[in-house]
Amino acid sequence: MDHPPLHTVAVVGLGTMGTGIADILARSGRQVIGIDTNEAAARRAVAALEAGTERSVARGRMTADERRDTLARFATFTGLEAAADAELVIEVVPEDYDTKCQVFAALDAVVKPEAILATGTNALSVTRLAADSDRPERVLGLHFFNPAPAMKLVEIVSSVLTSPAAVAAVTSLARDLGKDPIAVGDRPGFVADGLLFGYLNQAAAMYEARYATREDIDAAMQLGCGLPMGPLALLDLIGIDTARTVLDAMYARSGDRLHAPAPVLRHLAGAGLTGRKAGRGFYTYAAAGSATVVPDALTPGPAADGPEGRPVTGVGVVGSGTMAAGIAEVFARAGLPVVLAARGAEKARAAKERIARSLERAVAKGRMSGPERDAVLARVAPAGSVEALGEVDLAVEAVAEDLRVKREVFAALDRVCKKGAVLATTTSSLPVVACARSTSRPRNVIGMHFFNPAPAMKLVEVVTTVLTGDGARATVREVCARIGKHPVDCSDRAGFIVNALLFPYLNNAVKMVQEHYASPDDIDAAMKLGGGYPMGPFELLDVVGLDVSLAIERVLHEEFRDPGLAPAPLLEHLVAAGCLGRKTGRGFREYARR
Repeated sequence: MDHPPLHTVAVVGLGTMGTGIADILARSGRQVIGIDTNEAAARRAVAALEAGTERSVARGRMTADERRDTLARFATFTGLEAAADAELVIEVVPEDYDTKCQVFAALDAVVKPEAILATGTNALSVTRLAADSDRPERVLGLHFFNPAPAMKLVEIVSSVLTSPAAVAAVTSLARDLGKDPIAVGDRPGFVADGLLFGYLNQAAAMYEARYATREDIDAAMQLGCGLPMGPLALLDLIGIDTARTVLDAMYARSGDRLHAPAPVLRHLAGAGLTGRKAGRGFYTYAAAGSATVVPDALTPGPAADGPEGRPVTGVGVVGSGTMAAGIAEVFARAGLPVVLAARGAEKARAAKERIARSLERAVAKGRMSGPERDAVLARVAPAGSVEALGEVDLAVEAVAEDLRVKREVFAALDRVCKKGAVLATTTSSLPVVACARSTSRPRNVIGMHFFNPAPAMKLVEVVTTVLTGDGARATVREVCARIGKHPVDCSDRAGFIVNALLFPYLNNAVKMVQEHYASPDDIDAAMKLGGGYPMGPFELLDVVGLDVSLAIERVLHEEFRDPGLAPAPLLEHLVAAGCLGRKTGRGFREYARR
């Protein structure tokens, strides 16, 4: 049986999320009943709608009459009996089962028999809430994302008890609100949070282990992956107590150690440092509820006196592929003379031609002039062997991701390069220390992990081993600043920062598909629309290459020995079948052959 359109909606709980949902509904023409036992919360919700609609008028997005009508459609109350005439009730109370159950029990006694009851939970069991209700067929999950007015995704969660007519009515409402609804099954985290919170938890654990600073972790994921926020800043926005509750529920269901809440989350929540809403979490804020970060005892101050970097007047790049050419282009654009060494003069000339084509595209797009292009190209000297790198101050290896090959290159660089030259590897997954031990100068060997495409991506992970000297690190950081890159410090362990956080997330997405929980299309949409990610996990896997992704995931699993990091069998099967992504025309999707 079809459900009538939902014209009157009650929102129970007028915190940040509830207020945002009420805003969307009122603007869409619905009558909105806002309910909160805290009168101050109700007043804040009204003030937020008044301020938001006033901004909309000022920006020409609504007229004064439309604003007046929108405000008239929103009324607040302190008792649940106000929901008696609602066709849909959305609860957005704290993420506690007993609290939600009490709200649903009280609503059962108040609302009309045909009314739909929706929970905004992102971690608790919708099925259990439905089973404990007097109307299980009318109970479902309606999970908006923060900030609700801006984020396009809505996850609609049905249990085995939910009426299809209720699901259809809420799905229609979501589309009327300009949202993109995705139907998902009842499991902790659903799709978006199921992937997001494991990643956030790993970032918290990485910070707790003092592997990298909070600033470097957040910068690495923003600059290396194009994410709208770093993971620790996002935890502060979500609420550290909320994140811990979600992770607890996910771990109880899955037993996956990646979802076992990092102890730092318990420590911060226990101290009342729950993020922005408290004025302090991983960062300190100007006031409770403020988004403005202010200095605190953990904020890095002016650098202490330490070794200065060595002068770098010439750079060598070893390799002839896309990454080697891109790195050479970056140095040359910054005004540094570059020797581009490959295995043979023909390969070296081909690599320089690759740079020339890249620069030609920049000229065509108006990003540089013809004379500037010519000057950059003139700084690149192709060479048929590493013997040409004798006078460079920094040599950057960018050959195939094969440890035997890299060690051979470093042994040759050690023999050729002058005393004091810094030798850097661009590896993304292999141990930097293994390259260092192939030389007689391990203090001068370091990781300098550029991201692809090197000319465009701002991030460089500066990877120090237990043998790296402070002078080498200082030199590389100064060079990064000179070439317009953002360096982040980390030590020599599998995945460094970005890959150690990114690839378990990608692997978990593959497991969701493998378990038939959601499709690649729905998962990609969930992460783009709900998380603001520039690409969904399956789009990204196909671009990176499934073989490359599998190799990195195997390295992470081998180093950390965590069962949750074991590569998903589906990924292994696709690689075995030769389905490697865009480069072969088929991965998780099929692509037109060029």
